[in-house]
Amino acid sequence: MEKTKQSEPSSVPRHVAIIMDGNNRWAKKRFMPGVAGHKAGVDAVRAVIEVCAEAKVEVLTLFAFSSENWQRPAAEVSALMDLFFRALRREAKRLNENNISLRIIGDRTRFHPDLQVAMREAEQITAGAGRFVLQIAANYGGQWDIAQAAQRLAREVQAGHLQPEDITPGLLQTCLVTGDLPLPDLCIRTGGEHRISNFLLWQLAYSELYFSDLFWPDFKHEAMRNALADFASRQRRFGKTSEQVEAGARV
Repeated sequence: MEKTKQSEPSSVPRHVAIIMDGNNRWAKKRFMPGVAGHKAGVDAVRAVIEVCAEAKVEVLTLFAFSSENWQRPAAEVSALMDLFFRALRREAKRLNENNISLRIIGDRTRFHPDLQVAMREAEQITAGAGRFVLQIAANYGGQWDIAQAAQRLAREVQAGHLQPEDITPGLLQTCLVTGDLPLPDLCIRTGGEHRISNFLLWQLAYSELYFSDLFWPDFKHEAMRNALADFASRQRRFGKTSEQVEAGARV
């Protein structure tokens, strides 16, 4: 009973972030082109959204395309962009009907203008939804995010609206692209790799990390529920001792 009491404050993460890895290897294992793995991964996205919504997670952030992914073969990048464009057109109405607000984070300037328009339209269609926030990180990098936040603050200093000594970690955090949302409590990476690959570098400072050997297309309802159960079993200390956390849970 005591263990349950200790885990109550963090039993459900407010914000889950996922590095969706293993699409290409899933396809290669089946002698299929890489884009087939990305298409199959769409079903895993739907499954994870369903589980998170049922569990009353508030925010889900999915790492769809990193700033380093442009280095992949041109044909694969082109196929990914086409898949992203069609998914935005197809899914926006469905997300809105399910009260899910879509946000796309990252540097959009490198995307084709038509895709940028599709991004804005999908966000506008779902803007009134309030039950759940789905964030798609596209052309996103954690280093880019911190740099753009620093640039925003530098412009404020340059304009005389801010003094250098006014810049605190809290203030910089508000300038990140996720600055108005809770920090991720749980970060999941599929595909068997154990790294965060320039994803939400600042935001993940105190996140619980969960690694799955499943390739992303195979990470469905049961796998997501297992990740949430593992999170619920952990004690989050944030620099405190176990005794301090346990004493606070008993109050």
